[in-house]
Amino acid sequence: MSDPVFDLPGADTYYTRPMPPPWFKPLEIERVSRDAAVFGFDVALADLPRVASRADQMGGNVAGTVRFGRHERTAVAHVLMQGTAVMCCQRCMRPVELPVSSSVRLALLESAEDVRTVTDPFEPVLALRGRISVGELVEEELLLSLPIVPLHAVGDPCPRDPRGPPRPAVVTQRPLAELGKLLSQK
Repeated sequence: MSDPVFDLPGADTYYTRPMPPPWFKPLEIERVSRDAAVFGFDVALADLPRVASRADQMGGNVAGTVRFGRHERTAVAHVLMQGTAVMCCQRCMRPVELPVSSSVRLALLESAEDVRTVTDPFEPVLALRGRISVGELVEEELLLSLPIVPLHAVGDPCPRDPRGPPRPAVVTQRPLAELGKLLSQK
């Protein structure tokens, strides 16, 4: 006897959403820092959920490396990336290409209490349960380096640039402005 809940007409395969890209696979920070692991990446910004959620028209990609290691007793990572982000200019609402170039040294911490132990040149990053992915590190650095309000650079064409040619003045019509005078003349 067949079960109507599981017998779907025309469904002969099981579909699930795709597996996350390898750069989102959580890594054990103690192991990768002890082994001085190096991971390369070439990621489309649209594939990074937290970055892509910032703007509907996000594009471009970044490539680089994440080098894990140890500094004294702390697991660290050096994130080096370059690429181009395509965002929406907030003046003209047209695409603007923004260069992305970043080199940051991170101290990977398992608890917020360890933040006090971080010294220059490292920036603290919380790695819950001792795990973090390359994607999380790349996303975090991109969110910190991309502008909140993307605009075309000085010299790039932007139709709504206040330094550009003046726009024609808008004439406001007020058909009832003289009505008070007309009524008082009676």
